[in-house]
Amino acid sequence: MTTDGTASTTGTPAATGTTLVIGATGTTGSRTAARLTAAGHRVRAAGRRATPVAGAEPVAFDWYDPATHAAALDGVDRVYLVPPLGDSEPARVMLPFLQRARAAGTHRAVLLSSSAIPEGGPAVGVVHQALPGLFEQWAVLRPSWFMQNFTGTHAHAQSIREDGTIWTATGSGRVGFVDAEDIAAVAVAALTAEHAPNTDLVLTGPETLGYDDIATILTEVTGRPVVHRRLSYEQLRDRLAAHTPVPFAAMLAGLDRAIAEGAEDRVTDTVQRLTGRPARSFRALLESEPR
Repeated sequence: MTTDGTASTTGTPAATGTTLVIGATGTTGSRTAARLTAAGHRVRAAGRRATPVAGAEPVAFDWYDPATHAAALDGVDRVYLVPPLGDSEPARVMLPFLQRARAAGTHRAVLLSSSAIPEGGPAVGVVHQALPGLFEQWAVLRPSWFMQNFTGTHAHAQSIREDGTIWTATGSGRVGFVDAEDIAAVAVAALTAEHAPNTDLVLTGPETLGYDDIATILTEVTGRPVVHRRLSYEQLRDRLAAHTPVPFAAMLAGLDRAIAEGAEDRVTDTVQRLTGRPARSFRALLESEPR
């Protein structure tokens, strides 16, 4: 164990049975599943379409369809939890599932949350609060904003590709953007280390960046001009509400407003402590990607 009570990756990892990875084709789930299988762990890859995942056993899973839960949990002793996307009250479906998981013999749960949502806070914060009472071995990953938001299928990445623009209500606020590969590496450590972290872990990259900085780095590395356009909270909320439920759009816009007020202007050493290597910078991520 490290001095602050988190799990160390040194020594022999605990023997594992089967790890259920929910959202196994998603941004962090796919990377977590890949790292687990590469290390020789048995993985059940859960998704609505039971999409094949290399080295893993695919299984159909839908948060909103309890009929899919028993097969997903059969023989599982550890679970990586990605909340249902776009649900402002995920506890309604997640807590019954977690109670069922505990009854079925699952003994360790690692939950993906957000640096912006504290224990007992809105949305997945309710699940975070309940987790220690359900499992003796647990961890809550609270990553900052994903670097992959600018390179994958996120709205930011789409607008960058379409017209070279990033739209936010963050003003000049700064964020410790984190690489999804680093999140997955911490997830694997939390799932497989001999001692579970039994705490929440705030994950960031090695530096804080404003969205103006992000635009500058994208321009320099890719050679394609990118600019950051600043919106008000109301403008962003309305823009998001065209594609997502209004309560969720309001929550997302509120997170941008919190960034503008300095809520995400911090750097942690969690990736280094849990994985033994430093977190990757945004520039290094971009330079490693094919263009």
